[in-house]
Amino acid sequence: MKASRLKQIIFFVLAICVGYTAGIPLTCSAQSWPEKPVRLIVPGPAGSAPDSLARMMGQKLSEIWGQPVMVDNVVGASGNIGTDRVAKATPDGYTLLFNTMGPTAVNYSLMKGMLPYDPTKDLTPVSLLTKMPNILVVNPKLPVNNLKELIELAKKEPGKLRYGNAGTGTTQHLSGELLNLRADIKVTGIPYKSSAQMTTDTIGGQIEFMFHNAPVVLPHIKSGALRAIAITSDKRSTSAPNIPTMAEAGLPNFEITAWFGFMAPAGTPKPIIHKIARDITKITASPEIRDRILSQASEPIGDTPEEYAAFINTEIVKWAEVIKQANIQPEQ
Repeated sequence: MKASRLKQIIFFVLAICVGYTAGIPLTCSAQSWPEKPVRLIVPGPAGSAPDSLARMMGQKLSEIWGQPVMVDNVVGASGNIGTDRVAKATPDGYTLLFNTMGPTAVNYSLMKGMLPYDPTKDLTPVSLLTKMPNILVVNPKLPVNNLKELIELAKKEPGKLRYGNAGTGTTQHLSGELLNLRADIKVTGIPYKSSAQMTTDTIGGQIEFMFHNAPVVLPHIKSGALRAIAITSDKRSTSAPNIPTMAEAGLPNFEITAWFGFMAPAGTPKPIIHKIARDITKITASPEIRDRILSQASEPIGDTPEEYAAFINTEIVKWAEVIKQANIQPEQ
């Protein structure tokens, strides 16, 4: 009887540690995780904004976890390939996604029925790291100094003004389409395979204006190569306090930011998800990382899995409406 009773106790303890009864590992797995390197997939190229942020965070997470965080750039299909790879990975906490807005929220509606994964079912939100606004900039030779003048010029010459974007569904593209909707104008989007070329052409006058990530255009604004009109965040940036928001410049209900965060395959144990979220929040709150993010005119966040899930759902609904109103079609 004693041997039988001992076996029952051992079985019960093991069942708790591996989550036998519910199929979900509990605190034992969270306490020992990670026991090997963690793979962080970035659905963007090396040197891009998400890549730089992911590598910065990966280094700090490695220090906390005592295990390497290996950044893996998996590009293609507007970020869908890398995102899908995480969605189909083993949900053990050793494969994470440094997600971007497009494949997580925009493509859900833009490519409805075409995605190999469902971001609302196949991925688990961990924490929102940061929001990065765009800045509306014009070529200095364009005779406009503010948003009102740009809108007036667009109304005088419908379709003539051109703005660059880095492809369908990108924040640059959505910003331009949102401008059309909110201001009741018609400006023409010019897609670019390279956002660097888009910037070069705006500076050179081949196109009249663009919305682009704040860290990219701030040096050109300071040099005078581009003229800043407005920033797309809901409040001014401490890195560029003289640039008004789109709402301040005359277009209420205009807020768009590229956002980056961490997600994991659906089914990843909740204790591991919450541990990662706590560590991200701790890193984001540190003066070093907070200052680095703020210096890029971005907003450091670091929130809970529940808060991030609610935010993503809000973004999915928001962009579904814009995509429908603007009749945006996916690239063929």
